[in-house]
Amino acid sequence: MTLTFTLNGQPCATEAPDHWTVLDLLRDGLGLMGTKYGCGEGVCGTCTVLADDRPIRACLVLAAHVRDRALVTVEGLEADGQLDPIQTAFAERGAAQCGFCTPGMMLAAKALLLESPTPTAHEVREALSGNLCRCTGYAKVIEAVLAVASSPR
Repeated sequence: MTLTFTLNGQPCATEAPDHWTVLDLLRDGLGLMGTKYGCGEGVCGTCTVLADDRPIRACLVLAAHVRDRALVTVEGLEADGQLDPIQTAFAERGAAQCGFCTPGMMLAAKALLLESPTPTAHEVREALSGNLCRCTGYAKVIEAVLAVASSPR
């Protein structure tokens, strides 16, 4: 099937087998390796990307569902050579441990901040509750998201 959509702010047209998920499309079809395969069941959040600014589990959603939508991956957070504030905050506060879950965490955080620019700590925890990490206690991740929320943009 032919898919046309916006990928990281740029028009994209590509071919994909009908059975491919968004994760297959990104990694195998387009060579974008930032989105990770975790559990394959939509439980861990490692494969989180944004579709029309809303988080989706790329391992569960068929690629056909991105047709005519705007898709953002971790590669698309950076713009014009500048890291997104969420990327900077994660780096500065040591919120990324091994880095495997980090892309999904960043995109879940980005979706939250787009919807609610000044979330409470409770709202951050809630928004990130579907993103599992085995390396951190989440404190630095929450701190990074709150730092972005409190900084002028």
